[in-house]
This record gives sequence, C-alpha cells and structure tokens, in this order.
Amino acid sequence: MGLDSVIKLIEDEIEELNKVLRLLGGTGRKQAKDTAPRRRMSAAARRKISLAQKARWKKWKAKR
Repeated sequence: MGLDSVIKLIEDEIEELNKVLRLLGGTGRKQAKDTAPRRRMSAAARRKISLAQKARWKKWKAKR
C-alpha cells in the first residue's frame, strides 16, 4: 500500500463520517447564520479607546 492509497482511504473515510454527521443533524452548535452580523469599530473609535486606556495607565503609574 503506497502513501497515495492510504491518503485516499483516509479522505474517503472522512467524507463518509461527514455524511453521517450531516444525517444526524450536524454538530449541535448554533449555526452562524442565526446570529447578527459582526459590528465593526471605526478607526476613530479605536483611537479614542486607545487614548483613554493610555491615560488610565499613566494615571495608575503616577500613583505607584
């Protein structure tokens, strides 16, 4: 048995297991299509948050 034939056997087995999984109803996890689209943060908002965090660090370090 060559390496190619072993790989083919494994791929066939994976395909068969995926078929069984689909027949049984999937993985049991919630599908991504049921969730709302991800929100994107603007560059200005990221900058504002970054500056605020840097100010908090500066204030904390000053107290030390």
